[in-house]
Amino acid sequence: MLIPHDTRIALDTVVDLVNTAPESEPPRDDPADPLADGPEDGLADIPALYAFAERHLISGVGTLGERDLTAVRDVRARFAEVFAAPDPRTAADLVNRLVAAAGTTPQLTDHDGYDWHVHYFAPDASIADHLAADCGMALAFIIVAGEQERLRRCEAPDCGHAFVDLSRNRSRRYCSSRTCGNRLHVAAYRARRKEAAG
Repeated sequence: MLIPHDTRIALDTVVDLVNTAPESEPPRDDPADPLADGPEDGLADIPALYAFAERHLISGVGTLGERDLTAVRDVRARFAEVFAAPDPRTAADLVNRLVAAAGTTPQLTDHDGYDWHVHYFAPDASIADHLAADCGMALAFIIVAGEQERLRRCEAPDCGHAFVDLSRNRSRRYCSSRTCGNRLHVAAYRARRKEAAG
């Protein structure tokens, strides 16, 4: 599946955004951990929102406030619904509503050393509208390509992170083969060894 560079960046951004939600975090089992009550929100406050914008090189952010934080959390929840959509029609409807609400204004740009690419957000868009428009169009690209099933959640029982399966045969099961995948493979191996020894 050939994905343009800017679409790939937007897909990485939407996955990271969805995974900032507390329900995307694995539960904490350590009673000595002060955060053991539950997972932490990756967008807990305005500094976290600034950090997210900086990490993803979101341009034109300006001054952010509580209103921006609430709006981005709302967009995050809607993107999570797209990842949970049971079929392409449902996913398309969710994306259409997100993109329409953002007031998209497609325009070609070649800023910051990047070749020509399309920005879908209006020049003075809020960070929430910026994310809804650009990331929504990246998800639209996946749906239009008939690849909605590539929008997945990690199958590790204690994870649930969102990811886009870009493997050739659509066989990826875990958000990370180095963490979740490896951990489950090691656990299965140890269980087999224990069974063989017992």
